[in-house]
Amino acid sequence: MSDRASQSSLHVSRAPSKPLLVWDGECHFCRRWIERWKEITRDKVDYETSQKIGDRFPEIPREQFERSVIFIESNGRVSCGAEAVFRSLRCRSSRKWLAWSYERVPGIAAVSEGFYKLIASNRRFASAMTRFLWGNDVRPPTYFAARRWFLRSLGLIFLIAFVSLWVQIDGLIGSGGITPVAEFLPAVHAQIGDRALSILPTLCWLNSSDAFLHFLCGGGVLLSLLLIFGIAPALALIGLVVSYLSLAIAGQTFLSFQWDILLIETGFLSIFLAPWRLWWRSSSVAAGPSRTGIVSAANSGLQAGGTPATTEPPVSRAAMFLLKLLLFKLMLMSGVVKLTSGDDSWFNLTALDYHYWSQPLPTVIGWWADQSPEWFKKFSVAFCLVVEIIGPFFIWAPRRLRMIASALLIFLQLMIGATGNYNFFNLLTIALCLLLVDDAVICRGSGSFSRGTLAAPPTGARGGYRILPDRLSTYAAIVVIVLTLPLNARLIYGAFKPEEEWSHWLGSFYARFESLRIVNGYGLFRVMTKDRKEIVIEGSADGLEWQPYEFKWKPGDVMRAPGWCQPHQPRLDWQMWFAALGSYRQNPWFVQTAIALLHGKPQVVALFERNPFSQAPPRFVRATFYRYWFTTIEEHRQTGAWWKRQELGEYLPSVSLEDVQ
Repeated sequence: MSDRASQSSLHVSRAPSKPLLVWDGECHFCRRWIERWKEITRDKVDYETSQKIGDRFPEIPREQFERSVIFIESNGRVSCGAEAVFRSLRCRSSRKWLAWSYERVPGIAAVSEGFYKLIASNRRFASAMTRFLWGNDVRPPTYFAARRWFLRSLGLIFLIAFVSLWVQIDGLIGSGGITPVAEFLPAVHAQIGDRALSILPTLCWLNSSDAFLHFLCGGGVLLSLLLIFGIAPALALIGLVVSYLSLAIAGQTFLSFQWDILLIETGFLSIFLAPWRLWWRSSSVAAGPSRTGIVSAANSGLQAGGTPATTEPPVSRAAMFLLKLLLFKLMLMSGVVKLTSGDDSWFNLTALDYHYWSQPLPTVIGWWADQSPEWFKKFSVAFCLVVEIIGPFFIWAPRRLRMIASALLIFLQLMIGATGNYNFFNLLTIALCLLLVDDAVICRGSGSFSRGTLAAPPTGARGGYRILPDRLSTYAAIVVIVLTLPLNARLIYGAFKPEEEWSHWLGSFYARFESLRIVNGYGLFRVMTKDRKEIVIEGSADGLEWQPYEFKWKPGDVMRAPGWCQPHQPRLDWQMWFAALGSYRQNPWFVQTAIALLHGKPQVVALFERNPFSQAPPRFVRATFYRYWFTTIEEHRQTGAWWKRQELGEYLPSVSLEDVQ
């Protein structure tokens, strides 16, 4: 008879009234993992050491207590080893599938028991590895503090995004702007009919006036503040996503950046993480060295002293999975596309020889970084690729590896943000990294950890009025996982195999989500730009003497130091970088900008640093092409210039109102 069969036939005469797990109190490895099982099974299972109660069960050989954990059920049935672990976890409804797999799936039992014996015979090594990977606390991680930090950070980022757009919106898409949305939407509807409503889902179909654009921006600011202060966070997020999606679609090319769709996708997934409360405030972590005791009391609705307790709304594990998957997808795709693009500068580690001065809006720190030694630039490229490609896999790892991944990802974002103006993109990525920091890390060294239990007045005083049951958002998140997981998997696969086409059914399914911007692919700087061409727009009253329109942040005057504008995004300045990669015929908005300057439209002129024609609009406008490079330290000391440039010719020939009418 096999060991497993003999274990299954073992029974005790003095069965406990409640299932009991007996473990070796002298095993440090067991001690750590028993704490984890206690929190999983809660009050469904009792736990005792074999040294304390082993004599109560003479039917079980003493050496068996030393070899493995023993699970004794209320009917007297005894199981040992891996089977004992699985059967004890079955007492929690969400873990029943583990015991079912052990009993029904071929090979699971044999593999589990073999692994258990390996661990049992090497307990000291297993204990050391546990401490290395998890630290002193292996209990299931909770993320109450991370949720608070993340949602408030997300509210701040939405606030930045709306305010940044608000100060530019009249000049970009207002009635007096470069590409008025009031003209764009009717033109699309005239071309493709009612399909335009589903392809471009924006509230601006209802009203595309300047006042409504300001209403969307102002409403976004208000909703952002509500989210920051924890007032109806889930409802605030719904409003934020709808408002920003509406503006992103109305903004056309000026709101087509990856951080715009990343903000929409992050905001959408955060709806399932946010508490469905009218208001949501949390007090300080309840004091006390015993986390398990506090949690058990909270689960029963009472604190240890019998005082009514309140708990923070539970953190949806499904929502956490969605947001961690988004971070995983964002970072992994950003790294992989660099290597699959065919650009040799990533393989030979020379990408930073070009990046610091060829990126859209460099910073002064980027100028200094460009002066660094060649070996350091190559090391930086290798570091970036390792963090972006290998680091994301540790998002799913035990605590200490997860924290290392979080630290590396945050450090990379800080370095990127220091050397280039990437608006709120780096802040948003860092906010997603906050979700990797569980409560045990935050409360380490404080001597207390309440696992989300709050020392508070009677129930409901701080939890706020519940708008929807907490489980409902979890169920909704599970539905989103089922619907979007195949799409996310295909997007990630596409980073590895960019040449492969989508299957017809999956492509059709993705098209239904694409217009909503809630499932997206990512990958900045797939191919490194190895040249920097700049467009200088000039105006003239007589066609002889030309004066430049200086941009607020884009390189122009070689004596002006690279500016620092993040987290604000000057969207016209950014689009000028893309316009320089093609011709004016490929960028109709550029021609519209020139026409707006000829008309002297104040909303468009306000997007520039200064207006050289403040008395009357110019009669002629042209655009000249230049090649730009950073100066060296020696050149900067001698001339004071930050840039060198070489004229290449015309980008847009001289035009007047007579030419465009």
